[in-house]
Parts: sequence; structure tokens; C-alpha cells
Amino acid sequence: MFDPVLSIPKILKALEFAAEMHKKQKRKGEEDIPYINHCIHVARLISDVGQIQDENLLIAAILHDTLEDTEAQPRDILTLFGKPVLDIVLEVSDDKSLPKAERKRLQIETAAKKSSNAKILKIADKISNIRDIIDHPPKDWSIKRRLEYLDWSAQVIDQIRGANDPLEALFDQYLQEGKNLLNSN
Repeated sequence: MFDPVLSIPKILKALEFAAEMHKKQKRKGEEDIPYINHCIHVARLISDVGQIQDENLLIAAILHDTLEDTEAQPRDILTLFGKPVLDIVLEVSDDKSLPKAERKRLQIETAAKKSSNAKILKIADKISNIRDIIDHPPKDWSIKRRLEYLDWSAQVIDQIRGANDPLEALFDQYLQEGKNLLNSN
């Protein structure tokens, strides 16, 4: 349940923590967009499009990449934000010790087994990533690689259909838009 009086300080704390953890990171596009913008976008998608105001899920959305992409440790999230937030973040975090192809395969294979919150977060994350691939493509990604990312994202989302209709509709819209744009080049 979202109580703005109680939740806003916790959400601001999560934003501050994530901004500090990601402070030297940029998105892969040519514009050098600060990485924290992605975390904020994912949380806003869950809130605005998904119409979900669950405090733990919104905080987990802000923190979703801290374990796999920064020096943050699970104990940091546990201490600062509690076990429910940590559980969601752990569910959506890839094991970076595995090869990339294996991580991608596991995302497809394990998606259906995730909690409802993890599924919703995964959809919002893929939406944000697809939007960036359309609007701010990674500098060194060919059209073929971008299309492969879109196809792989669709395979992940197909495993978790039914988690949140509005987010899934937006994912489908952006997926089609991306395919149309990239296939026309």
C-alpha cells in the first residue's frame, strides 16, 4: 500500500542511494544519459502506466540494477530498505559471473517462476530498454543487434503475460514501433 506521507522519504532515500551507486555510469547511447534516469523511468512506468503504488515495488524499481551493475551489496539494500525490497531486487538481478548468453537464456527460462512484483518490474525494465534502443541506441549496436534485443525481450515478456495489462500493452506498442523503425532502415 502506498501512503505518500510515509513513502516519499523512503523513495527519496532510494533515489539518493541509486544515484550514488550509479553516479559514474551512463546509458549506452551517444547522448551519455545518466544511468539513474533509467531507474527513475522504470519506477515511473510501474506507477504511471501500471497504476501500481506499492512502496516496496517502486523502491525495488529504483534499485533494480544496483546489485548487478554497482558495488552495492545485498546487505546494503537489506539494511536500508528491508527484506521485501531486497527480495524483489534479487529476483530481477542477473548473475554477472555467468556468460551473457547464459544470463539471457536464464531470463527467458525463469521469467514465469518470478513473483508478481518481479514480473511487473521486468516488464517496465524491458519497456525502458526498448525505448532507449529506439530513441538513444547504443553507440556500437548494429540494426541486427538491436532487432535481436527486441526479439529476446519479447521472449522474456511472453513468459510473464498477465502480470500487468497496461504495461504489456505499452511493451507491445514499443516493440512494434522499434521493429518497424529498424526494419525500415
